[in-house]
Amino acid sequence: MFTGIIENMAILKDKKANGTNVSFTFESTIANELKIDQSIAHNGVCLTVESVEGNSYQVTAIDETLKKTNLGHLNIGDKINLERCMKADGRFDGHIVQGHVDQTGILKSIKNEGGSFILYFEYDNSTGHVTVEKGSICINGISLTVVDSNDNGFSVAIIPYTWENTNLGLLKEGDSVNLEFDILGKYMQKILRVKH
Repeated sequence: MFTGIIENMAILKDKKANGTNVSFTFESTIANELKIDQSIAHNGVCLTVESVEGNSYQVTAIDETLKKTNLGHLNIGDKINLERCMKADGRFDGHIVQGHVDQTGILKSIKNEGGSFILYFEYDNSTGHVTVEKGSICINGISLTVVDSNDNGFSVAIIPYTWENTNLGLLKEGDSVNLEFDILGKYMQKILRVKH
């Protein structure tokens, strides 16, 4: 389990197709602390460390993951957000994040509010996912609070620290992001669909 509190960024150094899968090699300052079989959230996508060498490590994404996330669109040199799974004795600073991305969303606008930033995203609501004002959303692995919500979009407010220490500050309008909707909201949606 993750909490959506980003601890580091990694740079994509290499990617190779292997059938329908893609193996990624990332470079990170925490690579030497990683272990084989460890779960790491990459832009919010839980992937297993397969090998570690110096300041680089390798993971593989299967076809299903590539279809539902923005990982397949990464280019060499792109930066991604990293979070190791939560320790049992750690603080729960964000919200419940599983590392199971539901779909991608598109950044439609960025407004500079004199130090903070308001980002508005749209997504395909035919899947039944919803956001609520003051609820939680996970964008590229980052636990954020929804400011405004409508049927197929929502906005979030980004403080300078998050803007500078995650890849949100590198986004441009039209870019794709990974979205994981709040697990409690997903269960509620399922219960309501079953009852009707």
